[in-house]
Amino acid sequence: MSGHDPSQELADLTGAGLLRTLKPLDSPAGPRVVRQDRELWNFASNDYLGLAADAELAEAFIEGVRKYGAGSAASRLVCGTLPPHHLLEEALAAAKGAEAALVFTSGFATAVGSMPALAGKDDVLVLDKLCHASLIDGARLSGATIRVFPHNDTAKLARLLEGIRAKQPAARVIVVTESVFSMDGDVCPLREILELKDRHGALLFLDEAHSFGVLGPRGMGLAAELGLQDRVDFQMGTFSKAAGLSGGYLVTSAAWRDLLVNRARSFIYSTAPPPALAHAAMASLERIRSADGEARRSRLREYIARLSPGHPSPVIPVVLGGNEAALEAAARLEARGFLVPAIRYPTVPRGTARLRISLSAAHPHEAVAALCVGMASE
Repeated sequence: MSGHDPSQELADLTGAGLLRTLKPLDSPAGPRVVRQDRELWNFASNDYLGLAADAELAEAFIEGVRKYGAGSAASRLVCGTLPPHHLLEEALAAAKGAEAALVFTSGFATAVGSMPALAGKDDVLVLDKLCHASLIDGARLSGATIRVFPHNDTAKLARLLEGIRAKQPAARVIVVTESVFSMDGDVCPLREILELKDRHGALLFLDEAHSFGVLGPRGMGLAAELGLQDRVDFQMGTFSKAAGLSGGYLVTSAAWRDLLVNRARSFIYSTAPPPALAHAAMASLERIRSADGEARRSRLREYIARLSPGHPSPVIPVVLGGNEAALEAAARLEARGFLVPAIRYPTVPRGTARLRISLSAAHPHEAVAALCVGMASE
């Protein structure tokens, strides 16, 4: 019966400094949280604009429940599509300058549903080495050939695309990357990647999860910031970061959207997101694109410049290398009143364990100033 006992596996994780445990908060999400009766400045969440605890957004959610009920009661293709779902998808497509959008239950569901719907065994997916786990899992589920290029290495990407086209001239080739990488906080060389994908007749799947709401005019992401939205074939994103809610989406052409409706299993076989959530997401999208959203982005840029001048995003890594070093640094910061997570393998490559600082427009100036002092002693 020992083969059914996971104790040794748990012991191995503990010995490697890789064991994870759930540590619930004793307060709502926000810039200031309570854990185990201690108040902490929260530099761990992805609530970049501070909307997760926003009173107006909460009221929009409540209004959605009153108008549409608590749940959708069915999948989208059965009878789970309600007015807020359509309205949100139309608004997203318009905001992103595209023909159509499709909403999923989460960012993870978006990735693992979309990629097998877009590519199959005769196709090729070319991924940046640091792509999010959901993108990797979606690629694996597709059955397509997977090729990987070193992080942001466009020279290697060019060679890969040349080789693929020489051997498989008729294959559907999709380059997969992120606008802002979730653990490094850097951005992809989007203009160069687009030039390469156009040159070699490929498509681009761009995950804007950590740039949506943060970068670009009216917060519409890196592609919008560079004026390149119309050249990106698939723009993925989530409502779980800057939008302050949960859920995912893919923005694309009407034809691709219709194919996803028919092939994306995580869409077809999941109960639709609550209509109240879609209603609240509409309100969040409006806030992101408003003058208030721009004021929040301005404050966020100020904080980024204070903590890490020249850095392009509110995700700021402090790479320490060893797992224990990262865990000990996180514990020291928590003792000083800061919640900053230690990120370890497999979330990041082995030997690159780090602190991951996430800034929010909701942080008061004194919290960011105090963190700067705290990090200086690390």
